[in-house]
Amino acid sequence: MPKLPSRVHRRRPHTAVIAALATALVGGVLAWPAAHRADAAPATFAHPGVSVSRSQLDFARTKVNAGAQPWKGAYDQMMASTYASLTRTAKPRATVECGSYSNPNYGCTDEREDAIAAYTDALAWYITRDERYAKKSIELMDAWSAVIKDHTNSNAPLQTGWAGSSWPKAAEIIKYTYTGTWANSGRFATMLRDVYLPEIINGSNSNGNWELSMMEAAVGISVFLEDKTSYDKAMAKFRTRTAAYIYLSSDGAVPKTVPSQNLDTTAKIVSYWQGQSTFVTGLTQETCRDFTHTGYGISAISHIAETSRIQGADLYGTDVGERLRQALGFQAKYQLGEAAPSWLCGGSLNRGLGPITEVGYNALHNRLGIAMTNTQKLTEQNRPAGSNNLFVAWETLTHGDNPS
Repeated sequence: MPKLPSRVHRRRPHTAVIAALATALVGGVLAWPAAHRADAAPATFAHPGVSVSRSQLDFARTKVNAGAQPWKGAYDQMMASTYASLTRTAKPRATVECGSYSNPNYGCTDEREDAIAAYTDALAWYITRDERYAKKSIELMDAWSAVIKDHTNSNAPLQTGWAGSSWPKAAEIIKYTYTGTWANSGRFATMLRDVYLPEIINGSNSNGNWELSMMEAAVGISVFLEDKTSYDKAMAKFRTRTAAYIYLSSDGAVPKTVPSQNLDTTAKIVSYWQGQSTFVTGLTQETCRDFTHTGYGISAISHIAETSRIQGADLYGTDVGERLRQALGFQAKYQLGEAAPSWLCGGSLNRGLGPITEVGYNALHNRLGIAMTNTQKLTEQNRPAGSNNLFVAWETLTHGDNPS
């Protein structure tokens, strides 16, 4: 920990300094003021800069235009999906109401899928330069920004996180690469600021995939809005939650926790970890729930790490990268079919990881040169990775073996 400046006079330290030190370690993650953190908001935001950069888009476009695989196959998959349809009609509503497991479902699926479609059309625009796709992306974003006012019911924070992860990815590409006009971009920004950000920025004490998805949306929205304060707040919550979501043996006998959850006994931690009492490196808080929700959490971690890298702070070389690597490898091994030992989730696993490995695998294996045998096998086996119809889409196209 950095030392405080020495003092010539024997004065009591300012109370603000004491307060900062008192909260310096939150869930095992150093919480210095943003100006001192490696993951703080950049002095100048990079655009497009949410999950995918201009150089990554250029790489994908070049490969698709050359007919190279797996990118051409991934592009064809995307263009054949309903998300790329130029006849799509947006279905906005003023209040999106989502209960547990989207029951009731009043606009939940429509919102998520329109957001993914807007992103899909933005990608299609970039690769084809056919401005019909840019205009369709704008049409979808405009339709929702003109209408939506609120998210309600128990799944509102998660729903907002899912849809709010896709909207800024679309908006970044359109605003910063489309050569035409987007007259209502300011209204769209207001929608993100007033409808989405307040619902997600303070996090969640539910299962970890909730807060991770919410922080993914908050980070992406903050980039689009160039909101450094929200970016720093979201990133701090992300670092704390990631450390509490994926276990490393170096964490100690039990996993790290999020302070606000008051998981202050081993029994409480075991209960929160779905009854799992044996902790091994790479295990996640939701592994023994099911791999699908685990995949949501892992995916959000990779997306935030990728956005942070584009914004100039590479978290892959920190504990975030190590936790991501271990979680991918651990889950991939069992997703590929290895039988679960009796100590792991009672010997019974609910598989279904989803199309979520490309971003982390590319960053850790291809960029950093780390061997990831199981993750590599699973990633290549699942290509082209499509969409989970929630907040993940087309990552073989955008991140598959992408060195940019």
